[in-house]
Amino acid sequence: MRLASLAMYASPPPLAEATAVLWRFLSDALKRAGLDDVPEKLDTAVRYNDAWTHPNLLLAQTCGFPYVKHLRGKVRLVATPVYGHRGCDGPLKCSFIVVGKESNAQSLEDLRGARAAINEPDSNSGVNLFRAAIAPLSRNGRFFSSVIETGGHRNSIAAITSGKADVAAIDCVTYGNVQRFDPGSLAGVHILAETVKGPGLPFITRAEASDEEISLLRQVLRQALAEPSLETARNVLSLKDFAVLSDADYEPLAELERQAQRLGYPVIA
Repeated sequence: MRLASLAMYASPPPLAEATAVLWRFLSDALKRAGLDDVPEKLDTAVRYNDAWTHPNLLLAQTCGFPYVKHLRGKVRLVATPVYGHRGCDGPLKCSFIVVGKESNAQSLEDLRGARAAINEPDSNSGVNLFRAAIAPLSRNGRFFSSVIETGGHRNSIAAITSGKADVAAIDCVTYGNVQRFDPGSLAGVHILAETVKGPGLPFITRAEASDEEISLLRQVLRQALAEPSLETARNVLSLKDFAVLSDADYEPLAELERQAQRLGYPVIA
């Protein structure tokens, strides 16, 4: 059986439910088109990042930075969702640099010596875009007094609210989802700045997938945008469109890392 995993925007709960509805439509459409071994449900047992290189991968969503760092040549790009949240510009999106509600910081420079929270080291939104914003301000490879890894954007928000950290960079799509469905979680933070934008989280499939299969996947994704029965699910997901991007479109994310390295700031510190 093939594997499908769409776990990148799976919380708060309404998002997981809407994603499951979307997948049921895609699954049925792929089966009607003659594709075999299409799973009826999304896989929740395989860890999201293990799904990216699973030999039977049909469809998954990855982060743009892991794609340019580790996955190029090992997977094929299918399409990049276009979301309707603040901070999105077509398939491009930024991160919001957030601080505690009572913070006196008026600029990024004011955060020198603060305690930073990151979600995961390979995250584009939580690390790569964040690092690009801080690198010009760094001195001898440092800017913050400490850095903690939280494991997720919502955990980073909670770290600020609970006083364990002072600042984090939050994916604007995640921020928008939390603002809609769990606004209380944001009561203790506010947005200080926005990072530069970069291409969003692409849908991918295994490297061995044929051109015909890629074309079919893109076809059913387009059908999902027009399907009347999916209107509620699309609204919950703030899903507006799908863009077909190339490897070259994702290369600027790798260049952001190289720029930070040239400035002597290879890691957030």
